[in-house]
Amino acid sequence: MSPINSPAELEEFRKGIMSRRDPATPCVSICAGTGCIASGADEVIVAFKAEIEKRDLQADVDIKGTGCPGFCERGPVVIIYPEEICYLQVTPEDVSDIVSQTIEASGGDPLKPPVVDRLLYVDPTTGEKAIHESDIPFYKNQKRNLICDNTKIDSKSIDDYLAIDGYSALAKALTGMTPEEVLEEVKKSNLRGRGGGGFPTGRKWEGSRNVPEPIKYVIVNADEGDPGAFMDRALLEGNPHSILEGLIIGGYAIGAHEGYVYVRQEYPLAVENVTLAIKQAEEYGFLGKNILGSGFDFTVKVHQGAGAFVSGESTALMRALEGSVGEPRPKYIRSNVKGLWEKPSVMNNVETWANVPLIINRGADWFTQFGTEGSKGTKIFSLVGKITNTGLVEVPMGMTLKDIVYKIGGGIPGGKRFKAIQTGGPSGGCIPEEHLDIKVDFDELTKAGSMMGSGGMIVMDEDTCMVDVARYFLNFLADESCGKCVPCREGIRQMLKILTNITKGKGRVGDIEFLEELSEVTRDASLCALGRTAPNPVLSTIRYFRDEYEAHIKERKCPAYVCKELISYYIDPDKCEACMICLRKCPVEAITGGKNQIHVIDQEKCTKCETCFEVCPPRFGAVKKISGELVPVSQPED
Repeated sequence: MSPINSPAELEEFRKGIMSRRDPATPCVSICAGTGCIASGADEVIVAFKAEIEKRDLQADVDIKGTGCPGFCERGPVVIIYPEEICYLQVTPEDVSDIVSQTIEASGGDPLKPPVVDRLLYVDPTTGEKAIHESDIPFYKNQKRNLICDNTKIDSKSIDDYLAIDGYSALAKALTGMTPEEVLEEVKKSNLRGRGGGGFPTGRKWEGSRNVPEPIKYVIVNADEGDPGAFMDRALLEGNPHSILEGLIIGGYAIGAHEGYVYVRQEYPLAVENVTLAIKQAEEYGFLGKNILGSGFDFTVKVHQGAGAFVSGESTALMRALEGSVGEPRPKYIRSNVKGLWEKPSVMNNVETWANVPLIINRGADWFTQFGTEGSKGTKIFSLVGKITNTGLVEVPMGMTLKDIVYKIGGGIPGGKRFKAIQTGGPSGGCIPEEHLDIKVDFDELTKAGSMMGSGGMIVMDEDTCMVDVARYFLNFLADESCGKCVPCREGIRQMLKILTNITKGKGRVGDIEFLEELSEVTRDASLCALGRTAPNPVLSTIRYFRDEYEAHIKERKCPAYVCKELISYYIDPDKCEACMICLRKCPVEAITGGKNQIHVIDQEKCTKCETCFEVCPPRFGAVKKISGELVPVSQPED
């Protein structure tokens, strides 16, 4: 492949690609993202290829392994184009029916496409089936400006990216706009950083551009470490060229000629796809010398992170790129002025860079039609936890939490009651039901005691202990703190110790107030954002669920029946049928009894594994879970 040397050549090449493609040709789009692969997508792809070959349809049907379409709860996901027929939880055994009933029978009545009925989405409330992807409530209530391309292209094919106007924004920027004009368009869009801080992207770029230093860098932060978050991974796996295109445009705007993609080593498929994308972009002339004949030179390197959560912080990430330990350093001077190797360095996360080509191609006015006054565009969230539909969702800024949970997420499964939603990753806050009407944007979430973060959303139901949730996230942050500064290192550790004692029934009066004091010091005195935001889970749960803290401390009771040390199990003698199921299943032989004998649990032997509670037949309901009644009060740990 000889390099493409001008926008005119790029358009001719694009036309050549399109001339060889018939939009009416059936295309089987199979999610090949990490989530669907874990559910067997690789086997489904192999089965499709074998079935197509068996029926001698290779010339008539395209097969693509694509990026994540978002509906991870129902993977592997298969979409048949051009009809956009969506099949969920497809197995290799389903492939033969799909080929015979849908692909070979295509071309009939478009209002009644031939489908495999059992693989369609079924609405759990109405029982209605959805044939097309856009008819499924999970998708219908989103605005997918970024994720939508994941299902349209083979994630390993640059030609597929070019077929959807890929690199046209780069051509427009390099040959039709000055760096200042590119910068002004990004500023006008009011694009804010999607990595968590929400800093205006244009202002950050402008700060670097204005520094009279010939060597500058642009960096993709793909060190996504929040539990349950996989937005960046999905974009890097599914559409790596969109991130590269945004990065090159950013380099052009600020005067940088070298870029880095800092990606987690735990994302092997993302590393593979972005590395391949760089190689392809070099072969096609979108990276290297004199890109598209513009005179602009630019190169990109991939750096794999060592797994430290704190390396997601800008200065820690840059130290890691330099070959040092990923520890933050004081920001006496911002990184966009003095960053990597003390040169001006612009770092944005994956999603931020992916938005740049859209803004350049479609204009800032198009971008600003989505969102709120202070938060423009769309945002990708990973919606996980106690919710019916888990996966990636992309919504316009300003959509309410309630709409995300119920219209997209399908509500809480099992008839359980919604309790809280945690946004912003481990350093985010927990928002209760009475605030579900909050509009999701940077400012509103901060007012509620949480934050946007990189986009994690964890839904919790009535069976969640909010004290234990705070303890869980503080435990994570205590492990991930680099320990460089005392407020973060010791503040988090002390808060964790207090929370652990409370969940064990060893809390003391005054612990809540002490947690609030520690939170204030940790927040105000820590060196980097990890320490400054670490108190959020504690403060938000105290703010909205103080009664649970008080129940743990004053009554030695866990209202959600989660904290093991505050729970006991006993067998109701009036309901025990002496069936011996719990006795046989108890792993520590803590239950005594026999045929026609009421069973009894020895509290000294019981390890509170809950096996007896789970195996007791529902028609009996003899095993009871209680909290705060049989639990002895012991002295708190030092």
